[in-house]
Amino acid sequence: MTLKSYFRDVRIGVIGGTGLYSLDGLKFVEEVTVETPWGLPSGAITIAETPDGNRIAFLARHGPAHHVLPSEVNYRANIAALKAVGVQVILAFSAVGSLREEIQPGDFVLIDQIIDRTKGVRGDSFFTGTGVTAHASFGEP
Repeated sequence: MTLKSYFRDVRIGVIGGTGLYSLDGLKFVEEVTVETPWGLPSGAITIAETPDGNRIAFLARHGPAHHVLPSEVNYRANIAALKAVGVQVILAFSAVGSLREEIQPGDFVLIDQIIDRTKGVRGDSFFTGTGVTAHASFGEP
């Protein structure tokens, strides 16, 4: 089966982090299990529909039973699987802490920079192991 055969005409993808395992208030359409060149994603992708008919793809980062450790998340497979169903924009949620006292538990924060503490733990690029020389900046995500 090719990645093209998974296409579902879904433009928006949501990756749920710890505590966000589904999207409430949406109509369930189907679950899609996508195989990618990087393996399986964290779980099946749930396709749901908003009241105005827009479709959204949802994927739980740590799997449906929260069984995938952070260092074992197959990010490349997750992104490739969402792309395979048609996703063009991803909104990803994470439960993290802060070193700033003014940011309290429960606050919603949009970040513009991150520190990658997983470097060297897993493949960090779609180009890793392909023999393709590519420059993918991480400085301005």
